[in-house]
Amino acid sequence: MEVWPDNHAAFSLFISLGTQWRVGMGGATGLDYSAVYPLLDRAAKDPQEWDEMFSDIQVMEGAALKQMSENRSDT
Repeated sequence: MEVWPDNHAAFSLFISLGTQWRVGMGGATGLDYSAVYPLLDRAAKDPQEWDEMFSDIQVMEGAALKQMSENRSDT
């Protein structure tokens, strides 16, 4: 998979959050944002980049949740 340079920082942060999913009886419900914020604080250079990276992470989170949900329904 190719990651565009503009998305590399947010993608790397998202990958590092791989063990930080909130999971219930029905499966994953989303990322644990209490784990996201400190890493985002360290990764972003300024408030605008923080907002952009957080938005990017939320897009990836939504796509991952959709994929996980589809995988659950295939079984």
